[in-house]
Amino acid sequence: MDTPQITAYLKTYCGWSAGVRAVLTKYNLPYTEKDIIQNPAFRWEMETKSGQPLSPCVEINGHMLADVSGEEVEKYLADNNLVQPSKAQTDVPLNAPCPNEQHEGSVKLNF
Repeated sequence: MDTPQITAYLKTYCGWSAGVRAVLTKYNLPYTEKDIIQNPAFRWEMETKSGQPLSPCVEINGHMLADVSGEEVEKYLADNNLVQPSKAQTDVPLNAPCPNEQHEGSVKLNF
């Protein structure tokens, strides 16, 4: 199997981004991470390539998976014979949002 070329547009802290990282680590796949929070140019690049603003987005061999979970990335990799399916467990959920506490500490809206 050839190693796929992967670019992952992720947030610094995000449950779904953590799930994508966990899948790529589980299969020991090298990838380029573009943090859309730390670098707004990466967000613009992601939106231009994917046609939408939601993350994570993962580009694999030129094919963009937009607004995906780790489970969806793993399924795509297996369905396209880019990895052999594995029952190995990851240290984080593959399809989970950020904990509420994370967002409560970041942004407060007053009406």
